Amino acid sequence: MRQKTTSIVGIVIYTNFAILTITSMSVEIFAMVTSLASIAFALWLRRSVKQASEGTPKMVEIADAIREGSRAFLSREFQAMLGVGLLIATILWLGLGIMIAVGFAIGAIASALAAYIGMQTAVLANSRVAEKARGGLSGAFLLAFRGGAVTGFLVVGLGLLVVAGFWTLAGGGHEALQALIGVGFGGSLISVFSRLGGGIYTKAADVGTDLVGKIESGIPEDDPRNPGVIADLVGDNVGDCAGMAADLFETYTVTLIAAMILGQTQFVGSGIAIRYPLLLGALAIWASIVGFWFVRISGDKIMRALYKGLAASGILAVGGFYWAAQYWAIQEMEPSGFSENYFKATLVGLSITLCIVLITEYYTSKSFRPVQVIAQSSESGHGTNIIMGLAISLESTALPAVLIAAGTLTAFIITGNLYGVALASVAMLSMAGMIIAIDSFGPITDNAGGIAEMAGLPKEVRDVTDPLDAVGNTTKAVTKGYAIASAGLAAMVLFAAYAEELSARASTVSFELSDPFVIAGLFIGAMLPYLFGSLAMRAVGKTAGSVVQEVRRQFREVKGIMEGTAKPDYARTVDIVTKAALRQMILPTLLTILTPVLVAMLLGPKALGGLLIGVIVTGFFLATSMTSGGAAWDNAKKYIEEGNFGGKGSLAHQAAVTGDTVGDPYKDTAGPAINPMIKVVNIVALLLVPFL
Repeated sequence: MRQKTTSIVGIVIYTNFAILTITSMSVEIFAMVTSLASIAFALWLRRSVKQASEGTPKMVEIADAIREGSRAFLSREFQAMLGVGLLIATILWLGLGIMIAVGFAIGAIASALAAYIGMQTAVLANSRVAEKARGGLSGAFLLAFRGGAVTGFLVVGLGLLVVAGFWTLAGGGHEALQALIGVGFGGSLISVFSRLGGGIYTKAADVGTDLVGKIESGIPEDDPRNPGVIADLVGDNVGDCAGMAADLFETYTVTLIAAMILGQTQFVGSGIAIRYPLLLGALAIWASIVGFWFVRISGDKIMRALYKGLAASGILAVGGFYWAAQYWAIQEMEPSGFSENYFKATLVGLSITLCIVLITEYYTSKSFRPVQVIAQSSESGHGTNIIMGLAISLESTALPAVLIAAGTLTAFIITGNLYGVALASVAMLSMAGMIIAIDSFGPITDNAGGIAEMAGLPKEVRDVTDPLDAVGNTTKAVTKGYAIASAGLAAMVLFAAYAEELSARASTVSFELSDPFVIAGLFIGAMLPYLFGSLAMRAVGKTAGSVVQEVRRQFREVKGIMEGTAKPDYARTVDIVTKAALRQMILPTLLTILTPVLVAMLLGPKALGGLLIGVIVTGFFLATSMTSGGAAWDNAKKYIEEGNFGGKGSLAHQAAVTGDTVGDPYKDTAGPAINPMIKVVNIVALLLVPFL
């Protein structure tokens, strides 16, 4: 009854607030007020999480070690990024003006802030969720979701504030839109660093720790005797939480910026076409704040409880988007049918969100055929597990590709222009707050289970944290699928913005497949995601090898670890992974920035356009294949550990562990990092237009 009352009150407040603000407040002010409300809501949630009990002294000690390792890594990562960022900001200032350089700095700082605060909340919540699990599933679930929601609402709040605020302060004209490209570049650069550095860290620690602990020594996962276990738990936060926050922050802001640019070029003189994406983003935030209160668990239906909030947010957003269409009609004094086409385009974007969530869950959840087929193939050995895992990863690209193609064409046909496609992308990204909340739920519950194991809590606690962790694995995979699909749409919008900007300066430029310069660019662009992915995978392999050697050394030289009478040197392993991850992330990032510059300088704008198309197409397929396939490998292992096909310790389980070892850098390093890489290449191309 209480939930129904809260839901009804929320809907009434949302409805009346939307009507009031659309008619009495400018879009820019409404967007900034909304963004501040989202940030305030996130900070309130953070405070409520902090008020919960941290648990026993042993739990506090473990949580502090995870927190210290996470802070140390991000601090050193930001220091490494600072030098690169200052160099790029100086080049932008000298080449394109101070406003773009300032925008770059603001975008980078906001992205780093979202990643840092979100991760800090995750490491704040982990021991508290483990302690809450003593009282049952419901309390632990709600606390974990609140911790994840902090990151979600902080990301969308900061993203909307930066775009709306900077555009307003820059004067709101064409120059302001150009300066916004700098904001997108700053956010994208931090995203690549965070995704790549955090991904290398988390998977090197995970793979190295598991290879020696679980396979060679036969001790359980998260066993306190393993010297790499703290590094593994730290990695969950710096990769899955901070990396995802930076990733979706830049996707969110870049999509808004690209849609605003297309609004200016497609509707010359129409102010509302430029501001309309901001209005959609603001309305969706309010819908998500109300939708947050719909998340309630009944029985053991964890995933269903999370989807309640996402579904409520989407339904409320539909109502908000309809009012936004009427606002457009009033502002432009057009017949309502004109604006309704753009409302329908937003419905396409929301529909893509729903479908991509369902498709990704199908390919990564233990409840469906793909994961079960991989688990079954493990009975015949390691090789068949790898073969079937690769087959499923390749298959998983088909439905998302058809979905994106259908959504793009539908939005274009409905509206008759590329701006409709841009609005579909904005609508899809407008759900980022709830999607990130569901994602960050994963590393929190993973850490909670690890702390429960290390602190020796009763089995009843693990019986609560294990189901939460299992669902968390699926939610992380779903969010990666969402991020990649949204990146695919966003990249197409960015390419359209590049083509429009280029046409405005040189109307004779066209991209034809009969042009050898376009073909050359296509091949170079298609190569980039593969080379980038190779560098990321090799980085994980090298760093994991260092972890393996260190864990073996401690098992061999520190007497009493296996008996539990001596304490492992966790800090030593954390330091090894941190240094290696930061060193290995530089080359792939420079490759992403310098390649479009060199192509533009040596081959010209046509080749650069071909490069963008090549990056978008192969990047989308490679990232989807890696993330879905890797998650399927992971959950196939967990499916066997539940007692299927021989259970833990069986030959099938050993084969599944091998598959999971391959899948880990697939799904948590190379695949997700390709997502921001695609957009960095496109943004660099946009920045190069004045020189072409």
